[in-house]
Amino acid sequence: MKRIWMKLIFSLMAVSLLAAAIPQKADASLGVSAASAVLIEQESGRILFEKDAHQKRRIASITKIMTAILAIESGKMDKYVTVSEKATHTEGSSVYLQPGEKIKLEDLVYGLMLRSGNDAAVAIAENVGGSLDGFVYLMNQKAREIGMLNTHFANPHGLDDHEDHYSTAYDMAILTRYAMENETYRKISGTKVHRAPNPTEEWERVWRNKNRLLTKYKYTTGGKTGYTKRAKRTLVTTAEKGDMSLIAVTLNAGDDWNDHIAMYEAGFKNYDMAEVVKEGNLDIDEKKYDPKGLFIKDTIVYPATDEEMKLFSVKYKLNKTDKKLNDKKESIVGKAIVYLDGRAVEETPIYYKNEQVKKKGFFDSLKEIFLSFIGVNRNG
Repeated sequence: MKRIWMKLIFSLMAVSLLAAAIPQKADASLGVSAASAVLIEQESGRILFEKDAHQKRRIASITKIMTAILAIESGKMDKYVTVSEKATHTEGSSVYLQPGEKIKLEDLVYGLMLRSGNDAAVAIAENVGGSLDGFVYLMNQKAREIGMLNTHFANPHGLDDHEDHYSTAYDMAILTRYAMENETYRKISGTKVHRAPNPTEEWERVWRNKNRLLTKYKYTTGGKTGYTKRAKRTLVTTAEKGDMSLIAVTLNAGDDWNDHIAMYEAGFKNYDMAEVVKEGNLDIDEKKYDPKGLFIKDTIVYPATDEEMKLFSVKYKLNKTDKKLNDKKESIVGKAIVYLDGRAVEETPIYYKNEQVKKKGFFDSLKEIFLSFIGVNRNG
């Protein structure tokens, strides 16, 4: 199972790299204040705009996107965490946790994402990873799994306490694309206000999201802010308009809010989602298989400019026929590959439904078991 999962991840990485290789046609006049920036489309991973997107830089508190998704995937969100003395003494932004306090991991993740609590980051790391070092190991392991090729994490919060803590705008977009597939992450990332118990006081904690784009730009769906003296301002946000979902990342930006709005406006203006391959039966001339039995399960959509809409093509690659197909109701027999201007950008499996396979009755199954038991194969 692990081998299949890894093959899937590497397949997604390969498609993303193919997509990223296509020349970008976003507004040439678009300028951003950030030293590094990137805009990608969520579904395909295609880069719509970039500026030094693969340059390694300090990333500050957008590090916490990785901390958050690991906490969510731990399956412990409903469990209570005992806050350590070490966590409460973490410098920088804080949600003011108290030593020995018991708090839900879920509330810690809200405090992490909305208020950028460094104390919350350490409390999460100690609980999920067993220790700070253990959690950092998990961070880097996940980074490798999802294709963050130019990233190394050294802490769960992004403070400038290590020299080998860095990423790129593109890698942070990959991380956000992965995280946005998780429903819990999407909900937390886009929450404007969260209330959490405060056992040491008579009032509850009220945390308001620092991501001003949630109120400044109506299409914003979430994100994470960041700042340190060495990293300067860093920002990751997500936005959705119609059927298009975008991810924007800026590193070392003097005017990040407006940078993101400008990138989103250019993306929504210049690109539309093209339905290139529709789910269902395939109408192709095929001799190896009964054409009526060939189909795909997933519609392929891809962001494209008006000029690119005419440049799509699809190739269907089918495997050699296999005698074992006669025993299966449904099998993967090939793949549909989408090309944009001659470059492969997406692919999806082709399935074959064998209508000749009939459901076995009770006596058929009993006969098979009996013949197998006495050592007679199906061919006699």
